[in-house]
Amino acid sequence: MQQIEAWIESLGYCDYKMEVVSADASYRKYYRLILKDKTFVVMDSSMQLESIYPFIDVSVRLLKSSVQIPRVYSQNLQDGYLLLEDLGDTHLINILNEMSYKLVYMKSISEILKMQKSDTTGLDLYDEEFLNFEMGLMQEWFLERYQNIYLSLEDKQDLNTILELVKDEVLSQPQGYFVHRDFHSRNIMFAGRGKVWVIDYQDARIGALTYDLASLLKDVYIKFDRAKILELVIEFKLLKGRELADVSDEQFIRWFDFTGLQRHIKILGIFARLKLRDNKPAYIKDIPMTLEYIYEMVELYPELEPLKRVLDKIS
Repeated sequence: MQQIEAWIESLGYCDYKMEVVSADASYRKYYRLILKDKTFVVMDSSMQLESIYPFIDVSVRLLKSSVQIPRVYSQNLQDGYLLLEDLGDTHLINILNEMSYKLVYMKSISEILKMQKSDTTGLDLYDEEFLNFEMGLMQEWFLERYQNIYLSLEDKQDLNTILELVKDEVLSQPQGYFVHRDFHSRNIMFAGRGKVWVIDYQDARIGALTYDLASLLKDVYIKFDRAKILELVIEFKLLKGRELADVSDEQFIRWFDFTGLQRHIKILGIFARLKLRDNKPAYIKDIPMTLEYIYEMVELYPELEPLKRVLDKIS
């Protein structure tokens, strides 16, 4: 903290207070810098120094696409500090309810549409190898290390068959889009004037059309009636216009569902890893919702039955 304070004072700020805003799932930390007449947020990436460069790079790409993101006022690349615009504490999850969901989700979908027009030059691909790597986290971290479940050869074959199916469905849809990768209710903020701000976008890749839509509408921190969600899915499809003119609603929903399934499979592994490796147990309480989403897909798509047999081993 002394090093951060020294940097803040080098910017000319002396009479201030600091308070913790959050420590996210990575090694980044956020503090609120409180002055007499204004506030800022300090992003501390000193434990994950390499992440600050993608943050700045992606920030420029999003600004050029008119995506609402926090302004960067000062930067210390050597130590990993950024001085950011303070967007307050109102995340999408704080205002989502049965009355507001359609309005705030459509505002968020509007940001996806803008993000998908962003420059993707040089970004890593959300390709077959990376999709498989992510889904592999479930067996290693969730089943084996967290649940102490070791699959038989037959179970492993069943699981691999399903993961191949999921991967193929994700890759069968249009590719080449800017993908935020974590576009959910805790990374979307409302800071007044009815506008949506997007945060935590430094891990962006080039990937599938429906990835950010699935992240938003199949959010593991909140769940709405499927019929209401599918109305928003089709609205997104209509807003894409000619790009999807030849795609049926049924096909688009299947892309959306299987992309969400890929995400939920990886999230089981990530949440378990956060607890066991990173000593961040808070995310474990969100595993039941994640499993609920997965079982919903198993019921809707009979070809996913082998996945149910594997997950039924969970205590």
